[in-house]
Amino acid sequence: MSLTDKAIEQIRELIQTGALPPGSKLPPEPELAAQLGLSRNLAREAVKALAVARVLEVRRGDGTYVTSLQPSLLFGSLGGAVELLQGDSGALLDLMEVRRLLEPAATALAATRISDEQLAQVKRHLDAMRDARDDVEALNAHDAAFHHAVVSATGNESLLTLLEGVSGRTLRARIWRGLVDSRAAGRTLEEHEAIFAALSARDAFLSQAAALLHVSNTERWLREHLVAKRETH
Repeated sequence: MSLTDKAIEQIRELIQTGALPPGSKLPPEPELAAQLGLSRNLAREAVKALAVARVLEVRRGDGTYVTSLQPSLLFGSLGGAVELLQGDSGALLDLMEVRRLLEPAATALAATRISDEQLAQVKRHLDAMRDARDDVEALNAHDAAFHHAVVSATGNESLLTLLEGVSGRTLRARIWRGLVDSRAAGRTLEEHEAIFAALSARDAFLSQAAALLHVSNTERWLREHLVAKRETH
């Protein structure tokens, strides 16, 4: 572990133990460095790294503060990191696998918690998908909104943020699928209708099964397409 990493761990420990709770202001740099037994340069580098990770917020002319530490803030950079995986088919398949593991469970949880208002919102996105079935980009935008509404119904912000981060990359895969597979729109609608029907029945087991079928079909298609693409090159 580098000296900078050790300095980061020391500041994180202050936050974890409550010595620096969310929203609190860090001591001035010389005082912080002395408190942790660090050089000012190491303290400065550690603060910069934690600011990039959104654990700390540097306010010019005011000082450095611990952020709210909310999942949406801390996990928010996941989507950006995922987007950097340009052209990496292996990474894309890994992300689809993560989605397959998480989204069906999230959909089952949503079935037990979804309100009538939230269910109506899911239906609005499903209706919009039907109207946009001949417009691949619009269809996939409503597809993403449909899943966002479903996972939002769990009330679990961490789960929502994680899946949003993963789906940023997989959304392009769904658009790609629609562009090269003319039958995809019809199948996608049928799969989403099955998810909505299960949610309407508040059936967690059926909701999980419907979501698993939907994500697995997309993943299987993608694997087959990537294999075929490699074989033609």
